[in-house]
Amino acid sequence: MNVLIIGLGSIAKKHIEALKKITEVNIWALRSSTNSKNINGVKNLYSIAELDNIQFNFFIISNPTSKHGEAIENVLKYKKPLFIEKPVFDKIDPLNKNLINRINAGQIPNYVACNLRFLNCLQEAKKILTGLRINEINSYCGSYLPDWRPDSDFRKNYSANKEMGGGVHIDLIHELDYLYWFFGTPQNSSAKFTSTSHLEINAVDYANYVLEYEGFSASVVLNYYRRDTKRTLEIVTSQATFLVDLLENKIFENGKEIYASKQTMLDTYVSQMEFFVGNVLEESKYQDFNTVNDAYKILTLCMED
Repeated sequence: MNVLIIGLGSIAKKHIEALKKITEVNIWALRSSTNSKNINGVKNLYSIAELDNIQFNFFIISNPTSKHGEAIENVLKYKKPLFIEKPVFDKIDPLNKNLINRINAGQIPNYVACNLRFLNCLQEAKKILTGLRINEINSYCGSYLPDWRPDSDFRKNYSANKEMGGGVHIDLIHELDYLYWFFGTPQNSSAKFTSTSHLEINAVDYANYVLEYEGFSASVVLNYYRRDTKRTLEIVTSQATFLVDLLENKIFENGKEIYASKQTMLDTYVSQMEFFVGNVLEESKYQDFNTVNDAYKILTLCMED
């Protein structure tokens, strides 16, 4: 299998490791500079023209979010499946919508990566909720941005810079994604964004959403400045309150543990890639699962202020 990666940062390396665990693969990366650091086992390309000489099975788009549109535009003519790192774009605009229309018109298989859909506790929670009367949903994710990449200045990273497509609402779009996966598009939604914390960055470092569904509302709180990382989903039903601890991969019912998995977060990247190779690349098994169409709907919710 031949794979091209556009964007060779930390997330791309996770996809590379996942690929290597499930199949024999030759990996090329389209680099922005001949001075780019070499990665063991990855062959470098330096121009779009070089792509004509290799028969790729699919493309991974994992460069900064603000550059996704350009990357997709460059490879669209090859009509190969697309594995696009979340979020699909950094903004809602006619050019991005046009790209989605062209992907659809060309019937190009695609998947937008949101690995939390493969986290066991969330998959189990989705099953538990079947048939239950939901009264309230509270989703929370708080972590400390400077700890994300401790070997670099966090203020220079795309996450901290609005102009590079950064912001906690975009970085942590996972929470909106899994709520969309669970419940679909809300009837109404509203959001509050700020960037006033001690981090002193120009990207959004706090986001608070309210998603209104028939019979209940879901609150989503995201931030970049919490030192004691917390990632939970609280589901208040007519029968019980369920707490899903995403970091521990556990579920509690009224405080009592009812589910636990030894799966790690890194394992979700392998499960995700197995799904992509088995159900997106294989035409006879193709599944529409978090396609660019879904991802654009979620991005619309994400950007609403």
